[in-house]
Amino acid sequence: MTDQAPGAEFLGHRFRDQRLLQAALTHSSLAAGSRRGGFAFDRLEFLGDRVLGLVVARLLLAAFEGESEGELGRRFATLVSEPSLAALAREAGLPRALRVAPGEMRDGELRASVLADAFEAMLGAIHLDAGFEAADAVLRGIFAPLVAGMGPPPRDPKTALQEWAQGRGHALPAYRTLSAAGPAHEPHFVVEAEAAGRRASGEGGSKREAERAAAASLLAALEAP
Repeated sequence: MTDQAPGAEFLGHRFRDQRLLQAALTHSSLAAGSRRGGFAFDRLEFLGDRVLGLVVARLLLAAFEGESEGELGRRFATLVSEPSLAALAREAGLPRALRVAPGEMRDGELRASVLADAFEAMLGAIHLDAGFEAADAVLRGIFAPLVAGMGPPPRDPKTALQEWAQGRGHALPAYRTLSAAGPAHEPHFVVEAEAAGRRASGEGGSKREAERAAAASLLAALEAP
């Protein structure tokens, strides 16, 4: 990937239909400009999410033949999580190219959920521009090295935090929703996790995702030397 903002080319794919590229770079928060040539950001995101899921699932099945559905599922959830996709979007230069409404910024930066959605919208645009094989090639170039570098299946953060607390005689972790904002099609949750007298917060596009992020943050703090 490149640190340059995408123009006619994105992740090695050169767009034939510039309308698709522009639609993928115009966030749905800009309602008046979200449709270009009959395309819309949220529709491209919907498609890109499905393409992403299929390609990553196939990579995992091939790489970890002896693993159960649960183990594969935890690997999959880590690879396509909001933080993971947001990081890939930043590496691809999307923050400088994406057009969004001012309300999508948090502390001067684009929210992780916006960047993750934009990454998926770009994948949907590539699929429509050149077919599944083109999108598959782009995704394999990104995710094959990530899959190859994975260690044991990652633990679910909420389960791991619960096991940590129980193993030390503490009460079960508690979760509290601090805020729930955003439109119905793109909600944003902030959740606080508490265990062993410590607290940490996490964010996500769903309550469950925010709880997992909060649990991971709190567990990291509790296990820190």
